[in-house]
Amino acid sequence: MFKKVTENFVCEHCGREVVGNGYTNHCSKCLWSKHVDVDPGDRLETCQGLMEPISAEESGGEWSLIHQCQKCGFVRKNKISKEDNFREVIKVSRK
Repeated sequence: MFKKVTENFVCEHCGREVVGNGYTNHCSKCLWSKHVDVDPGDRLETCQGLMEPISAEESGGEWSLIHQCQKCGFVRKNKISKEDNFREVIKVSRK
């Protein structure tokens, strides 16, 4: 079950300060994330590994990123936001 958590964070991959909106789960500049949730928003994951954007896909006009944890291998799909660097999304989609 999704739990909305509004929090800011510093991207551990590129160092950018990211302002969260309750749905933000990755850096809008480099698109990297962090493995912090078992279920979206719960902050119960103990892994805490960095999640690399390994792919992107478009379906019905909506784009999603596919992230893979560099520590444990977990894979999760996340929708992009209007703040995301779309050039990076396209670059990731070509992987």
